[in-house]
Amino acid sequence: MKYLKFLALISLNILIISCASYYRSSSNYAVASWYGSEFHGKPTSSGEIFNMYANTCAHREYPFGTKLKVTNINNKKSINCIVNDRGPFVSGRDIDLSYAAAKEIGLISTGTSNVMIEYLGRDESYIKEVKYLSLSGPFTIQVGSFRDKSNAVSLKTALELKYKQVYLQQANINGENYFRVRLGRFLEINEVKKLGKILADKGYNVFITKYEEKV
Repeated sequence: MKYLKFLALISLNILIISCASYYRSSSNYAVASWYGSEFHGKPTSSGEIFNMYANTCAHREYPFGTKLKVTNINNKKSINCIVNDRGPFVSGRDIDLSYAAAKEIGLISTGTSNVMIEYLGRDESYIKEVKYLSLSGPFTIQVGSFRDKSNAVSLKTALELKYKQVYLQQANINGENYFRVRLGRFLEINEVKKLGKILADKGYNVFITKYEEKV
């Protein structure tokens, strides 16, 4: 039993080191695309409002607040941008640049391009604290609440890139409809705390609350 626990600990350390190496790797090649006016003024997966004229980007893995240098392989033009969204959701694409960032490196007309991504560190102000709305189970994790259902669906799609059991739940508060994005059903507080901290560290707005049966 001690030997198995030792192997499990070694495996966990390897996984942590691998993840850290991925985020901090000096450079890697990718396919970039861009997004703009269709999403301008709408919430990103981090909760920030998307500004197509700011140098931001969407990535499926990097924590929010990650600072990247993106270089267009075709013309060698570069831009520094910060990850504040999830995506792209199209197969074969690795990073979505804002309109401004894409324009800076000559990506607008081509739509996509091979790029080199370099990790520049992270703005740690994006790290969030887990908030608790309930201390009695069963529990669920709320990651967002929106009046506009399309915004809730976008966040749900983003979370589903990595997590299972993501769902929407509608609530009426003072005559207003809200669409809540929630994740999982947990019986143990320690279990939900662990995942909640992982999500908060990545930059999601996390509330641990009581699980309600979906109707």
